[in-house]
Amino acid sequence: MANIVPTSNGSIEKAEEIKILANEAFKANKFSHSIDLYSEAINLNGHNAVYWANRAFAHTKLEEYGCAVQDATKAIEINPKYSKGYYRRGAAYLSMGKFKEALKDFQQVKRICPNDPDAARKLRECEKAYQKIRFEEAIAVQDSQRHSVADSIDYHSIEVEAQYNGARIEGEVVTLQFVKKMLDDFKNQKCLHKRYAYQIILQAREMLRAMSSLVDITIPDGHHFTVCGDVHGQFYDLLNIFELNGLPSEENPYLFNGDFVDRGSFSVEVILTLFAFKCMAPSAMHLARGNHESKNMNKIYGFEGEVKSKLSEAFVELFAEVFCCLPLAHVINDKVFVVHGGLFSVDGVKLSDIRAIDRFCEPPEEGLMCEILWSDPQPQYGRGPSKRGVGLSFGEDVTKRFLQENNLDLLVRSHEVKDEGYEIEHDGKLITVFSAPNYCDQMGNKGAFIRFKAPHLKPDIVTFPSVPHPNVMPMAYANNFLRLFS
Repeated sequence: MANIVPTSNGSIEKAEEIKILANEAFKANKFSHSIDLYSEAINLNGHNAVYWANRAFAHTKLEEYGCAVQDATKAIEINPKYSKGYYRRGAAYLSMGKFKEALKDFQQVKRICPNDPDAARKLRECEKAYQKIRFEEAIAVQDSQRHSVADSIDYHSIEVEAQYNGARIEGEVVTLQFVKKMLDDFKNQKCLHKRYAYQIILQAREMLRAMSSLVDITIPDGHHFTVCGDVHGQFYDLLNIFELNGLPSEENPYLFNGDFVDRGSFSVEVILTLFAFKCMAPSAMHLARGNHESKNMNKIYGFEGEVKSKLSEAFVELFAEVFCCLPLAHVINDKVFVVHGGLFSVDGVKLSDIRAIDRFCEPPEEGLMCEILWSDPQPQYGRGPSKRGVGLSFGEDVTKRFLQENNLDLLVRSHEVKDEGYEIEHDGKLITVFSAPNYCDQMGNKGAFIRFKAPHLKPDIVTFPSVPHPNVMPMAYANNFLRLFS
């Protein structure tokens, strides 16, 4: 948090000029640049609550919800009657799934602006969402008492109507012919029959649950392997990756490094595609869990609503169960460590510790599993608080120490949108790869994937732009209350 110092009239005027530039950068979706400019304005005049609230909004756009809460709180401290401070903090809490805290802030907005119909409407939506969450928590069954949804499904007994003209699985084997037909159907916005969706998901579950929490991948000399980052329901960009780099096969294997779903409105198509390739050729498709493969995220960011719309409510719990089977980490040829988020709050973590994680649960709020899914690199040495409000930030020294202690050469992670689709940090020892170009139809970023060729495993990074998709906006299936604050 910046220290507030007395300001001169000249500083105040200069700060206002910079704020205008920051607002323009924000409107152009240049959120990182807008944060830098708001920070300059704050350094010149830290007494202006507007600057803090505006910077909080920019942090929210970058999913840096922890920073957004801090900045909005500062705006409230400066001016306790500034409604937008509570509004920005409430929106950040909502995005973190902290409904109780969000509700308190929106109640305060309503108290400050009692005649504002927009404030009243948003408070009602938040109250409804909070009541729904409380009800679901009240009727929830403890994990130890819960029966597997998968065990109750017999897809063989589901009838396929004669008029259905989509992709069909003949017998028990998912073939390339079926997958190609399914992709073509998805491309034309046709749905897969529930019988075959169940079959794909259940077969993928059996494969994933048998795997370790840390999976070792071996690439023979002369062969290659592709690592992709977040896809976030951008199915048409996923198809473009396959156009550029070839379909998954035993000769062309992939690792998709988490966050397959949410935000993008073709998440069902994405996850069924990845699971189908896993069923078709298990060694051709490796899948890691991301922080969005979880109930809380899916409830907020659209996947749950999309599943109910395109399949049925019964599939929601099934997907949640299968997501708990996803491995957490991969090691390529004993040298390249791949996780969705990042490293840990303590030194001395060994690969054997990761392998031993009991991952068959919803992500906890602390510990190794949480940090694997949520953490981010930082330019400073050491460790710091997370910009997101979950996990932590870790520096170059932490990265190098972990790699050295585990006899590894490189850390590859995803989890963060990057303008070029990737970023190389920590003296070349860490690469972030993000595969959802023009994220949420507004960020203007490229996507990227990394090709490794054995034996040297030198990363060959390929970037690509977004491609057109049908006119369905991101977050189309998200809860109404969250769309109100986006």
